[in-house]
Amino acid sequence: MAADETGPAEPGSPIDIVARYNRRPLALSERLEAIVRETRAANPSGMAVVDRFVARLEAARAGADAPALGEALPPFLLPDHDGALVSLAGLLGNEPLVVVFHRGHWCPYCRMTIAALAEAQPRLGAARIVAISAEVQRYTRRIRAEALAQFRFLSDMDAAYAASIGLAITIEPALRAVLEQAGKRIPDFQGGQAWVLPIPAVFVVDRNGMVRARHVDPDYRRRMEIDDLVAAVAALRRGV
Repeated sequence: MAADETGPAEPGSPIDIVARYNRRPLALSERLEAIVRETRAANPSGMAVVDRFVARLEAARAGADAPALGEALPPFLLPDHDGALVSLAGLLGNEPLVVVFHRGHWCPYCRMTIAALAEAQPRLGAARIVAISAEVQRYTRRIRAEALAQFRFLSDMDAAYAASIGLAITIEPALRAVLEQAGKRIPDFQGGQAWVLPIPAVFVVDRNGMVRARHVDPDYRRRMEIDDLVAAVAALRRGV
């Protein structure tokens, strides 16, 4: 079975780790750290490649130019998991909007994060959530169904929108080799040829499209804590 397919995961694989830790009464950071810890033990050479790549991204301040607090999130028009076009303007309203960039269904950290978001959606009340990746609809539907998510998943072809707001990175050859060895040929999931991914990020946006809270980290193994997201949405509602 290909690495992206559904079915029983190989014991000790990243997807097996997701299955074992998903929805446990742990902070998201603790669940993600379990993936890091067990993957490093199982594949230290692969994780060393990841560590070097992330260090270069951090040194280059990747993602630093993404929309900052008080800036407008630029408009977008992207197809959702069912093929309907979705615009930023159409998502804005009286309730906060949470815009989540993720790498895709193949990424165990993203699967864990999306599941945690879906689990936390009742805590966010009427706030809207939208998830954006460069994957085609076959795979956005898969991660949505797996997470039992009720929010929309948008496809950003070649990560073009992510690139336009400073959130796209090119995967270097050494990391490509690690991913391909694991059966994760990223262009196949994205319907193109480019080895480009978005930097995982979260933007909490007000009714005018202004960014009121954000989390952008070039180390994809770290994500916005769910409690912090809930607090940011609550603060925006209160006008804090």
